[in-house]
Amino acid sequence: MPNYRPVLFLCALAVAACKQQSSPNGAGAPQAGGASTQAAAPSGNEILIGATLPLTGSESRTGGFYKEGYELAFEEANQKCGIDVGGKKMQVRLTLLDDTSAQATAASLADRLINSDKVQFLLGTYATNLVEAQSVVAEQNAIPYVNGGGAATAIYKRGYKWVFGLLAPVELLAESIMKWVDTEQQAGKLPKPATIALLWENTSHGKDFRKGVTEWADKTKNYKVVVDESFELAGKDFSALLGQVKAAKADLFLADAHLPDYITMQRQYVTAGLCNKVQSYGARGAEKQAAESLGKKNVEYILSAVWWSALLAEKNPEAKKFVDLFKAKYGGRSPEWYQALGYETARALFTAITQAGSTDREQVKQKLAALKIPSLLPGGELTFPAEFGQQTHAPFVVQQNLPDGTAPIVAPPDSATGKGTAPNPNCAK
Repeated sequence: MPNYRPVLFLCALAVAACKQQSSPNGAGAPQAGGASTQAAAPSGNEILIGATLPLTGSESRTGGFYKEGYELAFEEANQKCGIDVGGKKMQVRLTLLDDTSAQATAASLADRLINSDKVQFLLGTYATNLVEAQSVVAEQNAIPYVNGGGAATAIYKRGYKWVFGLLAPVELLAESIMKWVDTEQQAGKLPKPATIALLWENTSHGKDFRKGVTEWADKTKNYKVVVDESFELAGKDFSALLGQVKAAKADLFLADAHLPDYITMQRQYVTAGLCNKVQSYGARGAEKQAAESLGKKNVEYILSAVWWSALLAEKNPEAKKFVDLFKAKYGGRSPEWYQALGYETARALFTAITQAGSTDREQVKQKLAALKIPSLLPGGELTFPAEFGQQTHAPFVVQQNLPDGTAPIVAPPDSATGKGTAPNPNCAK
């Protein structure tokens, strides 16, 4: 494993030097990570940015990953003595609160950050339902709100001007999976027509996934949905739904679920003895924690479409830079898409502030709306198109878990690092 200690030592020296520049006694300067749970009035050399994340509750594991991405972005900026604002270096400080995975808490804490803690900008939380509620508060208070944790199109169809999203729509996620399935079907590896068992979480996120799958099926006429059922978040017993899937003998099992529900449902899927020719949980599948919880054998050949993969570092310079920074900070550990989106969300806001040359909210909002920069995202560019409600439409990458523990990108062809397998060979055993 590479030795990252020299990099971290140099980083510490850089931060110390910046502290001395911003304060004769070093007092009041932000810490290296930039994260804080307490608010204080920003100095003339600081920009105060607020955020909440689900650090406890059902989404706490993912919230912790986003926190890592945020902290890395703030640390990177402050190691350079801050970001350039009209020719002046200003450090960035993050006031981070725990929204406990609760929608009402996410909204109330956003209001507190704006009106009590007096933050100048907001970064978003994680999970569609939390972002949906929180973005209302940002819009009402006319404060730029940049988020990498809400993908449902419902968030961006309200005509809001202060909300910007880095997660491409879940409809495109479903379409990306179906394109790969269609390629395998056209190659004669899957039945034509193929039957689909479709389970989706009862949220805007899940409804978008359902729409993407059903519209593809209707358009191509090569698929028939034989199970179409919703479920509530944080479910404990999916046996009735999985019983329907088993009875239908569907060729494809396509579910949309957040990480805790994916782990619970897949454990029950395996226990029930189910095996479909193609299986996907939308964006879930390749997470290391799922394989650790379920056992590597029990996640083989699961397909996922994700907003980012560390494998993109092989072809994307921005992705490589991020992966190297992340490994240097976190002891050689490889990042997943959660940390990447947290990092890129903060970087997008920093870039807009620099381009505005000001901390004026209106000017920063205008720069966000016009943003077009090289990005670690698939496709290599970040924009917030007005025609999509300021939600980026970066492409997805499709990955598949293989028996050797890897999860190569299998689509699209220009990002692929390996070949996928269909049908699932374990079903023939």
